[in-house]
Amino acid sequence: MARLDNTLLEAALLGYQAEQKRIQAAISDLQKRIGGKSATPKPSPPVARKKHRISAEGRARIAAAQRKRWAASKKEDSAK
Repeated sequence: MARLDNTLLEAALLGYQAEQKRIQAAISDLQKRIGGKSATPKPSPPVARKKHRISAEGRARIAAAQRKRWAASKKEDSAK
């Protein structure tokens, strides 16, 4: 049974390799028709993102909210 499975797999592999050669030949033909240029465009360079800067007012609001959360947490802990 294992021999039959291996034979089937080897036949499938040969078929896929033949198909790959046919596709590569078609790609080569198309590249020659285009003029030797690659059909895929070159990737553009990565865009540098602007660094987001938070204002002093925003930092103060975040700090106040955190202090409020900590105070509530401590109050809850002391109540237990």
